[in-house]
Amino acid sequence: MSEPGEHIRAMRMPKPRNSAGRNVGAAIGVGIGLGLLVLLGIILSPWGWYLVVAGAVAVATWEVGGRLKEAGYHLPMPIMIIGGQAMVWSSWKFAASGILAAFVATVLVLMFFRIFYNGPDKEARNYLRDTSVGIFVLTWIPLFGSFAAMLSLMANGDIPGTYFIITFMLCVIASDVGGYVSGVFFGSHPMAPLVSPKKSWEGFAGSVVLGTSVGILCVNLLLHHHWWLGGLLGIGLVVCATLGDLVESQFKRDLGIKDMSDLLPGHGGLMDRLDGMLPAAMVTWLVLSAVSSV
Repeated sequence: MSEPGEHIRAMRMPKPRNSAGRNVGAAIGVGIGLGLLVLLGIILSPWGWYLVVAGAVAVATWEVGGRLKEAGYHLPMPIMIIGGQAMVWSSWKFAASGILAAFVATVLVLMFFRIFYNGPDKEARNYLRDTSVGIFVLTWIPLFGSFAAMLSLMANGDIPGTYFIITFMLCVIASDVGGYVSGVFFGSHPMAPLVSPKKSWEGFAGSVVLGTSVGILCVNLLLHHHWWLGGLLGIGLVVCATLGDLVESQFKRDLGIKDMSDLLPGHGGLMDRLDGMLPAAMVTWLVLSAVSSV
């Protein structure tokens, strides 16, 4: 006869190949808090969602600007933050045209102001470097973030904007969960070892499978549109989210830092959570524009 517990031991879960790399308990707690905040923004959409997005854009810009300042870059943060807010809120009334106008205006102010950052009587050293980085940050955070805000303005008949936001969030969560589980249990082939050693092709495959599946279900069941559009959304979102992760990893590697800040225990900084979501929001808005009547 077999000993008690022998069958239970035989049914153990497979041992993870890789470490999660963070305090899972703290990460879950903070994740729940962020999830509740996002849920409140969705319920109070569109203005509630705009407040959530605008707040996230401001904090993320402040985080990145602080790290760049530590590394010796000189960026006028009031201009960066105010310009970013102008981009987000201009999209409410003027859609993509408002984003473009606010973006161009902010870049122009940045270009001119940076000349006199150290005063009218001092040379503007590293002008091209700092201006280029400033434009990069404005594109990376508030420009992409503005497309996330505009999801709340989408509608199609009886389908409200909240369904478009929910579709986006569920696809993002599915991409993260699929990539995390597949990467931890099966990851063995690094995607870009010199940029992000823990990101694997197996994790990417998990993101594609789960993200695309959820995209198909959401677009078909929530938005009542063709399943293949959901597949296109899932694939595009996962690819952009992955590229966003790699961009932030290279950014941090250049600066020699691990996290953008210690604002969120178990997660790092807010930008460490938004790195993939921001470009994913842009492709989500682009694909779902085929569904929306706005």
